[in-house]
Amino acid sequence: MLDYAGLSALAAVVRQGSFERAAGTLGVTPSAVSQRVRALEE
Repeated sequence: MLDYAGLSALAAVVRQGSFERAAGTLGVTPSAVSQRVRALEE
């Protein structure tokens, strides 16, 4: 099953160049972005 939140977080990190800026774009904390990307890796 695709994890759309994780893919969205990963795409934001790539576009923004950092977890912190991606978090600002997504309206979540950098930790939440990290957790979503980590879930994709697993």
